[in-house]
Amino acid sequence: MTEVRLSHSDQTAQSTTAAAEYEPTQRRRSFGRWFADTGWRHVVAIVVSIFAIFPLLYVLSASLNPQGTLTGSNQLFSAIGIDSYVRILTDPQIPYPMWFLNTIVVATVTGFVMVFIGALAAYAFSRMRFAGRRVGLITIVVVQMFPQLLAVVAIFLMMSTIGDWFPAIGLNTLSGLILIYLGGALGVNTYLMYGFFNTIPKELDEAAKIDGAGHARIFFTIILRLVAPILAVVGLLSFIGIVNEYVIASVMLIDPEKQTLVVGLTKLVSNPRYADWSAFSAGAVMAAIPVVVVFLLLQKYIVGGLTAGATKG
Repeated sequence: MTEVRLSHSDQTAQSTTAAAEYEPTQRRRSFGRWFADTGWRHVVAIVVSIFAIFPLLYVLSASLNPQGTLTGSNQLFSAIGIDSYVRILTDPQIPYPMWFLNTIVVATVTGFVMVFIGALAAYAFSRMRFAGRRVGLITIVVVQMFPQLLAVVAIFLMMSTIGDWFPAIGLNTLSGLILIYLGGALGVNTYLMYGFFNTIPKELDEAAKIDGAGHARIFFTIILRLVAPILAVVGLLSFIGIVNEYVIASVMLIDPEKQTLVVGLTKLVSNPRYADWSAFSAGAVMAAIPVVVVFLLLQKYIVGGLTAGATKG
């Protein structure tokens, strides 16, 4: 026992001596070597951060500019006031609260339904074998190659005709807009979730089937919990995309009270002679709040979904 203790003491002394000799070497490392190893990364991070933050500061400064123009906004926060926020929230000619509510309703309902239906389709393509499965997957990819803008005229004519028979889901209705969004993004979301569903071991399904579970029970009690990260990613991307969507919303929604934020705010600056950029910026700042809140709530799932989907085969 005495010899073991001495050997441990000698090892500790040698480690301490080696650390003492190594510390001055680290401290004497030149600036050029530090910059070549890690310093340039800090510089790149600072430049990218400034590039990303400056537009946000510019919009915030413009929203606090009481003059309502962008002339004095080049000097950030030269004039500060909340007149623009009060004006856009209280002006009867600008139904901003209704735009905000319409956007939240459309984005939330579409996001939840899109994630649920996409998960069902992805589970079917991943776990079941049926005729036309491969053709269906290829069709989903091919259809997404064509931009949605090509279908605007067809969508307008179709919804106008549907409105004659079913006014609740026709033109100038939020429910009709939701149906269009569901059909437009369902394919790409299904294919994205399909790849993640394939990473879940099929042995879990087989073990559940031995215990007597069917596809519905396996899907709701086992699979949904394991694929929560990709569901969060799809839900967030769908929410952000719908909040920022303009073309189809501007074609579908005619009445000002039924329009979404992007369509309504665009009208504030559509006339260059009477463009209220300060109110537009104030509305844009308030419109960004729900997106930030949703992102913060789903942040831990988003990181897990993106990394797992990138590393698993």
